[in-house]
Amino acid sequence: MTSVPAEYGLILAALLFAIGLAGVLARRNIIFILLSIEIMLNAAGLAFISAGSKWGQADGQVMFIFILVMAAAEVSVGLAIVLQLFHRIRTVNSDEANTMRG
Repeated sequence: MTSVPAEYGLILAALLFAIGLAGVLARRNIIFILLSIEIMLNAAGLAFISAGSKWGQADGQVMFIFILVMAAAEVSVGLAIVLQLFHRIRTVNSDEANTMRG
């Protein structure tokens, strides 16, 4: 059985990261921005796993677990902020978020 070269995994990770970055820069909806950030975090995790697989180390898998934990924290805090924003101004448009006062 042949294995997939690590370069393919890194190229896929770079493409996923570029798609996520384009989503962050192009979207106005905060929920879609959060989804794009999730895509970028998964791309970073894929890069760690590909590099760890190439060198035969488990460090990439450990880093991916940390990335998953960070992504879960980002989702919980991000959705709490989105709910508060929607409660106050009745929209999830990121252009309207600059009207929030402390």
